[in-house]
Amino acid sequence: MARPVRIEYEGAFYHVTSRGNERKKIFFTERDYEKMKDYLKEAQNRYGYLLHSYIFMTNHYHLVIETPHSNLHEIMHYINSSYTTYINRKRARAGHLFQGRYKAILVDKDTYLLELSRYLHLNPVRAKIVSKPEEYPHSSYRSYIRKEKEEIVHRDLILEMISQHRKEGQKAYKEYVERAIGEEDESPFKNVYAGVILGSRTFIKQTLGRLTGELLEKEHISHKKALKTMHTSDTIIDTLCTHGKITSEAVFQNSKHGRDIAIYLIKKFTGLPNRQIGELFDDLSYSAVAKAYQRFSVRLNEDTSLRKVIERCSRVLS
Repeated sequence: MARPVRIEYEGAFYHVTSRGNERKKIFFTERDYEKMKDYLKEAQNRYGYLLHSYIFMTNHYHLVIETPHSNLHEIMHYINSSYTTYINRKRARAGHLFQGRYKAILVDKDTYLLELSRYLHLNPVRAKIVSKPEEYPHSSYRSYIRKEKEEIVHRDLILEMISQHRKEGQKAYKEYVERAIGEEDESPFKNVYAGVILGSRTFIKQTLGRLTGELLEKEHISHKKALKTMHTSDTIIDTLCTHGKITSEAVFQNSKHGRDIAIYLIKKFTGLPNRQIGELFDDLSYSAVAKAYQRFSVRLNEDTSLRKVIERCSRVLS
């Protein structure tokens, strides 16, 4: 079974989550939540990572982690294996506690870190467990809005994104989180690229440049096509305009089949899902993008001039 690639480097930020095996509980008593925090602290002492935010739900947890030393695998192996051993001994059980490997998404801190922390802290509100995030005891939210914070939580970076003054930052952060209560639930994870990268187009391109050929040739890596490309939708559209002799107006107004050509090339040279491609063109629906691609593929077999445009652009992009 294909697995997401593990991208590790010094100074990386991640959203990490682990779920209980078969979605069963991983926390059974109040002591279990505290024990998990003990292992988070021990891992900090061993591996020197920073925990920016966390939330523990009954059958899963979320962490936002920064790794100054490019060692996410060691950190997560220590946390999950230690906690599994603790639960198995305590409850006289054996086997896996967590459902497969942890899931780690590389995060562009400048674009998504603040939004991601809010999304995590509102988890119990969205689940209707509490009406306000500070009512939930098993998250880092209270450390963000109160004077005293938990030792394991590094809150300064996110608060400084709100204000340069800590007290003002805490108040502003609370207001920022509460503004999203009751609003339509917009998950930042809808923008994840290739299953593992959450960030701006520039960040995605920089991240792809870090990947080695040896890593990408592993057979079990998922989203291999998306990870191998160095092209963004912007570079593809620029190539189409320059070498395909199609104007940007034609692309975005779909005159001379411009939009359909762009959709075809973006699907060919990137791993962007139909939904994200649709957002580039006045929020076309997933199905509209799929139909445009299919329609153009048929037209391509019948139209020599269109084939020449695709061939010119493909040579440049390849």
